Amino acid sequence: MSTLPQASSIIQELERTLQGIRPGEMEKLAKQIMQAEQIFVAGAGRSGLMMKAFAMRLMHMGLRAYVVGETVTPGITERDLLLIGSGSGETKTLVSMAAKASSIGAAIGVVTIVPASTLGTVASLTVTIPAVTKDNPAGGSNQPMGTLFEQSLLIMLDTIVMNLMETLQLEGTGMYGNHANLE
Repeated sequence: MSTLPQASSIIQELERTLQGIRPGEMEKLAKQIMQAEQIFVAGAGRSGLMMKAFAMRLMHMGLRAYVVGETVTPGITERDLLLIGSGSGETKTLVSMAAKASSIGAAIGVVTIVPASTLGTVASLTVTIPAVTKDNPAGGSNQPMGTLFEQSLLIMLDTIVMNLMETLQLEGTGMYGNHANLE
């Protein structure tokens, strides 16, 4: 069994999916991140891991970024942004979190497959990734479950990181000052 044809198929799926993201939505998200005093990220499962990776990069850039649920995460305020990654946009714990942040007056951004979902409708900003949901895999990816969304989420967030680096006039080497050093 050769892995090269499978890798090629994955790359083609990613390219097709990422080209379907509206650049204006990503630009609005980057602008919202820059306006926020603090950025809180959340997601469940593998999507949550992608959001944690994004928070790490934001921290490397010197921004105040936190992962919801960690013991050192402060409270959210009306000057902050809650950014949620959720393919379905219906994960109950994330919906509850968004409702709480909304009641406080924080901005809410959602990256999802389904902009008409519960999370999509509560958000002040939505970025749509045109992947397939785990509940509706028809006509979609050869990859299992939500893999295409999760991969696309990470690459889209890394694209925003590069945009922010340009805005902040940062280079990767300069960001090592905020990199973990007790390893």
